[in-house]
Amino acid sequence: MAIQGMFAVLRYKVGGFDSVGSWVDLTNVRDVTVSAEANEADVTTRGNQGWRQTIAGLREATIEFEMVWEPGDDGFDAIKDAFLTSGIIGLAALDSPGAQGNGPVGDWSITNFSRSEPLEEGITVSVTAKLAEFDQWTENGVS
Repeated sequence: MAIQGMFAVLRYKVGGFDSVGSWVDLTNVRDVTVSAEANEADVTTRGNQGWRQTIAGLREATIEFEMVWEPGDDGFDAIKDAFLTSGIIGLAALDSPGAQGNGPVGDWSITNFSRSEPLEEGITVSVTAKLAEFDQWTENGVS
């Protein structure tokens, strides 16, 4: 069954995934994109009969999303502070709330925090988070 994006959740934990405290829904987000990819390692040998042989190498993950510019919102401030201090923040990008949520969990570095001020729209910030420490790809949500 297909899942609508509006039912997905992005959760955060100040101090990282293994810090004390609870995961909190980051409700001030829109249009979340989770990208996971591996670089390619060429392991071609002369015995491959003229065919290139490639295996997956190191993986990386990125979460990109947009937030409404809302200083004073706990989630907004947590993301902004992680960027300004070059700190990490625990993030879990899940396809559904509750115990069935599926997606990457770990500590992330905020590498982009760009404000957009369109004339006829609300001010927003585009955020890029890059995986700093992988915890797991959960199929059971986070609590």
